[in-house]
Amino acid sequence: MAVPFFTGRFTDWILHDRTGAAFTRNISLMSVLTIASAVLEFMADGIYNSTMGRVRSLLQGEVFRAVLRQETEFFQKNQTGAITSRVTEDTSTMSESLSSQLSLLLWYLGRGLCLLGLMLWGSPSLTMVTLLALPLLFLLPKKLGKWHKVLAAQVQESLAESSQVAIEVLSAMPTVRSFANEEGEAQKFRQKLHEMKTLNQKEALAYAVNLWTTNISGLLLKVGILYFGGQLVTSGSVSSGHLVTFVLYQIQFTTAVEVLLSTYPRVQKAVGSSEKIFEYLDRIPRCPASGVFTSLKLQGLVQFQGVSFAYPNRLDVPVLQGLTFTLRPGEVTALVGPNGSGKSTVAALLQNLYQPTEGQVLLDGEPLPKYEHRYLHRQVAAVGQEPQLFGRSLKENIAYGLVQKPTMEDITAAAVESGAHGFISVLPEGYDTEVGEAGGQLSGGQRQTVALARALIRKPCVLILDDATSALDANSQSRVEQLLYESPERCSRSVLLITQRLSSLKQAHHILFLEGGTIIEAGTHQQLMANEGRYWTMVQAPGGSGAPEKDSSDPHTPSPSLFPSSL
Repeated sequence: MAVPFFTGRFTDWILHDRTGAAFTRNISLMSVLTIASAVLEFMADGIYNSTMGRVRSLLQGEVFRAVLRQETEFFQKNQTGAITSRVTEDTSTMSESLSSQLSLLLWYLGRGLCLLGLMLWGSPSLTMVTLLALPLLFLLPKKLGKWHKVLAAQVQESLAESSQVAIEVLSAMPTVRSFANEEGEAQKFRQKLHEMKTLNQKEALAYAVNLWTTNISGLLLKVGILYFGGQLVTSGSVSSGHLVTFVLYQIQFTTAVEVLLSTYPRVQKAVGSSEKIFEYLDRIPRCPASGVFTSLKLQGLVQFQGVSFAYPNRLDVPVLQGLTFTLRPGEVTALVGPNGSGKSTVAALLQNLYQPTEGQVLLDGEPLPKYEHRYLHRQVAAVGQEPQLFGRSLKENIAYGLVQKPTMEDITAAAVESGAHGFISVLPEGYDTEVGEAGGQLSGGQRQTVALARALIRKPCVLILDDATSALDANSQSRVEQLLYESPERCSRSVLLITQRLSSLKQAHHILFLEGGTIIEAGTHQQLMANEGRYWTMVQAPGGSGAPEKDSSDPHTPSPSLFPSSL
């Protein structure tokens, strides 16, 4: 800002004074101010760049933390690719664009106000001419900025949709290849890209029109100032040096206004891309807050008391209706029934992943939501048919989620108990072997044994096995049955067993037959077979477990399935 002032002084010196002392004084002062300005600008740039990096990291961390706090239904309603795009791409766009553009906006706003003060000092009349022209510079770009903001939000939404297509396809490549649908998926992705390209073109047009109107308005203002300034010099109201100073200040002021107006659409774009981010940050999870209750020792007594349930997105379709039963420590309770009867929903409720619409689930007499979140999931462990492993080492997967890092002896003991130690011990890197994305380097049976070890290392008082041995051979299945019925630890935990294996059902202490969300039969295998009810019908059905079993000594012979494939 010192340059215009001293340029005007030099103009008057050339036209009138021409003394060496005045020239030396002005040039020295101008040099000092220029050097000081450069040093301050260097410091500001360094502080800004380091701050922006920290802001980006903090923002991504907070958004990811906010996503992890959401209820289970949130992840069912929102596609994984869209959530990933918000956490990674949208946060980067927001932190970089919004931070840089907002800092630019504040910088030129402060600069513009200082220049306005200097212009008023130089010539109030010319300043008024400038201010009267400002509405022309502001109104139209502001109107266009709203259009640009809407288009920017649509572009980000389209980007999230295309990312979801890519993630979904890449995570299911074996299925895509087995159905020879590579070209179909490529075409679908190209269609999403075409939609995004169309929106990008509209956004680019909106930005170009906004920038063009800003530049034209600024040019017209410069012409007007030169005209009125020339009239003032001719009348003797201001000196030539003062006019030069004012014109240079006015040019800088106009430039500041132009930057502000061109930055405004960019800020709108950043705000558009950040709307979903703030939705995630501000979203209150619809699950109850974590309780605080802990106990030195839980027995593992589970009680379902009049439990009814319907999924939030299908409240008119009841899944469970008035379910009442008890899981007792030291006993294995098997849950069987046709597909869609609600078996896995029972397992989900027992893990506190959902809340009953009616009734309650008690653990040692206390409702599940009263327990502290981490404590509850150390006491209640589950293994599913398709367990999710992480792209980490075997030992990290087994120890996953434990607050206190377990010893290798603990990890090995859990693997031995689950039957995973056998294949792990022959691997070149043993427990340090990376399993690949989602455990893709392991077979289905190996993933199940690792997941079982992950559950057992917690020493839970409630163990849920949801078809968790479906991929195991006969020997591995026998080891799991020994774990359930003969292990010394069996007396200290309750087991909910969801299975189709007849060999496991024969040994279960209790069998609950679930159909239509209601328990219609209960008893031991022998009792239910003697009753010749729905359980007996299912076992005797062609292709079911009534078929003769093969020699269980064959390690590759799976146990027969309880239900025929037609169900």
